[in-house]
Amino acid sequence: MPRTLTARHDSFRLNRPFRIARGTKVAADVVTVTISGDGVIGRGEGVPYPRYGETIDGTLAAIESARVLVEQGGSRADLLGALAPGAARNALDCALWDWELRSGITSAAALPPARRVATAMTVVIDTPTVMAREAALLAHHPLIKVKLDADDPATRLRAVRAAAPSPALIVDPNESWDEPLLRAMQPVLVEIGADLLEQPVPAAADAFLEDFAPLVPICADEAVHTLEDLEQVARRYQAINIKLDKTGGLTAALDLMAAARARGMGVMTGCMVSSSLSIAPALHLAGQADFVDLDGPAWLAEDRKGGVSMAGGYLAPAAPGFWGAA
Repeated sequence: MPRTLTARHDSFRLNRPFRIARGTKVAADVVTVTISGDGVIGRGEGVPYPRYGETIDGTLAAIESARVLVEQGGSRADLLGALAPGAARNALDCALWDWELRSGITSAAALPPARRVATAMTVVIDTPTVMAREAALLAHHPLIKVKLDADDPATRLRAVRAAAPSPALIVDPNESWDEPLLRAMQPVLVEIGADLLEQPVPAAADAFLEDFAPLVPICADEAVHTLEDLEQVARRYQAINIKLDKTGGLTAALDLMAAARARGMGVMTGCMVSSSLSIAPALHLAGQADFVDLDGPAWLAEDRKGGVSMAGGYLAPAAPGFWGAA
């Protein structure tokens, strides 16, 4: 059946700066896609990420290149062959899921249910004193993620752990460490009781991990995008971070989740700094993950109306009708 596709750039101001090893952002710039047809509207969101060479304009152009396919009734499977994985395909794929679920073309049983889950709450890079203060506010939450760079990470981690001794802890240097620093940090990670170390070294320089025996499991983020990456990644990492903006949508993410589980790997469900429209589809993966890091909307000064809610470190699904069949 004929459909109409629209795409636009939306910007959401952050409530405070989000600082990681590769820079600081003060707004979440996303691309919002709507697909309408037969009286039904489906929505999806993609977050172009400069680390992967993506821009707002490039993402909009990629979506435009798929206009005829989508408007003439192309399927999600068709989309996998038409666009490379990334923010553009994610926005389109999730909009198609939403449209199909609302239309009744696809049953809600095709997806794992979205449910309330514990999510990591992020402490971004700052002085040890400031990071400790932020961690103290999260001391009774179930899970914290700590962003680091190569500047004295041990002091920062010890400050965070002293302020928040109870939560599980994910350490995320965002590719900023090298092999010597990774090796030197092993006893510190054990000392502070880290549960997971996420992408400590650059994805392009991680071959040594094949012969490395970490004291804390290492999770691939920038090193894994799609199913095609998994064979190599499985030799170097113990877990993977699945983000819809990397896999190019929920369709490919479900396949990656199944393949990782079949290999016995741990799984995190992650996100970019985004609105609830990115998080609602990801929640269908989150219930199957070992770790959930979907606090993107917590950084927005104002989220989309009816979106997900967070309290005490727990993430609850969006209001009925926000995304999907519910």
